[in-house]
Amino acid sequence: MERKHPSGIWNLFVIEMWERFGFYIMSAVYVLYMEKDLHFDDAKKGILYGLFLFASYTFPLLGGWLGDKVMGQLRTIRLGAAMMALGYVAMAMSSLDRLGFFYAGLALIASGTGIFKVNMSVLVGNLYRNKPELKDAGFNIYYMGVNLGATIGPAVATVFGVVFEDYHYSFWAAAIGMVLALLIMQVGQKNLRRVDTSQSVELREQNDAEFIETKEFWQRIATLCALFFIAALFWIPFYQNGLGMTLFADRSTVAYKFLRPETYLIFGALFILILTPPLLALFGWLRKYDREPSTPVKIFFGLLIMGFAMFIMVIASWMGGNSDTPIMSPMWLISSYLFVTLAEILISPMGQSYVSKVAPSRIQGLMMGGWFASTALGSLSSGIFGSFYSKMTHDQYFMLLSGLSVFAAMLVLVFMKNLRRFGN
Repeated sequence: MERKHPSGIWNLFVIEMWERFGFYIMSAVYVLYMEKDLHFDDAKKGILYGLFLFASYTFPLLGGWLGDKVMGQLRTIRLGAAMMALGYVAMAMSSLDRLGFFYAGLALIASGTGIFKVNMSVLVGNLYRNKPELKDAGFNIYYMGVNLGATIGPAVATVFGVVFEDYHYSFWAAAIGMVLALLIMQVGQKNLRRVDTSQSVELREQNDAEFIETKEFWQRIATLCALFFIAALFWIPFYQNGLGMTLFADRSTVAYKFLRPETYLIFGALFILILTPPLLALFGWLRKYDREPSTPVKIFFGLLIMGFAMFIMVIASWMGGNSDTPIMSPMWLISSYLFVTLAEILISPMGQSYVSKVAPSRIQGLMMGGWFASTALGSLSSGIFGSFYSKMTHDQYFMLLSGLSVFAAMLVLVFMKNLRRFGN
């Protein structure tokens, strides 16, 4: 695999690993910090959780424009990383008496994350400009870096919770992770300059030479917008991992010393690391015989699997989770995370790969920002939906999420012809 893929993918893998370490160590404790230290009620937690994610995935629109037209990808990434590092420091200095630091930290992390992530994804796509047949696999490799960081982060948060019982240590660790990401980027920038559109003459010439008729240009944009809407529906149940499922872990699940509510995010990331290599091998084998499913078909099955994952939580609620007493086996949550993860593999990196294939080159950053904006819409909706966690039975809550996922899968079938026309 390593001989076939551009060397720059491994630089991006490690940079993204440390950035996600910081983001997911915060994600693991963010809602718990608001509940136990800041004493916010469920409605306020849900709204703040949704707004934070909404901002994190709306700022990629700005980040895509900055990377495409103003600063280039590498400089924009550095700016976003520095903002995140400062944001984690502000969170580490926050408390009930210093809420200004809390809100300032959220703003810096959200905006920094947005302009960082979109340009990382553009660089991955640019790496595979001349190897389009490996683009799906390249995004999967990159996504493993995402989830290696997402595995280590909650694990560190768990250890800090057991040893120190103080969430501020987790925020300090997140800041250190971002500093490491910046340092590693500086060391490996030689491999990345050639895929930065502001520094690569070859890329600029390719972009200038690309010709797409006006009608097709707008058809591509319309097709991507349809995908963005479908993806937004996927993120509503997905982001229950930091809200509804975390509250289920805190209130309805048996607690163990090293299996705390903030620990469960580890399983999603860990399952990605376990499942991605065999899936890549399977798709590679199918590719040899021209039988690999198209990207839209992968997304369709991912949505169905997400519906099943949420239905597991429906059953868990029927079996006793509705009572909000810590009696449920952790295996209910772990089983649900297994299928959430399988759905995520088939949708998140595949969606980014699809955007990279279909978006006109001169606005690729902006269109990748659109993909993340769909995540913003879904995450905001997830937070708003989460504010009702205590206002309906949990089986009703998760049943609605399951039905929403199946509905999104049906929309893929409706748009399948156009989705397959421009990017398989």
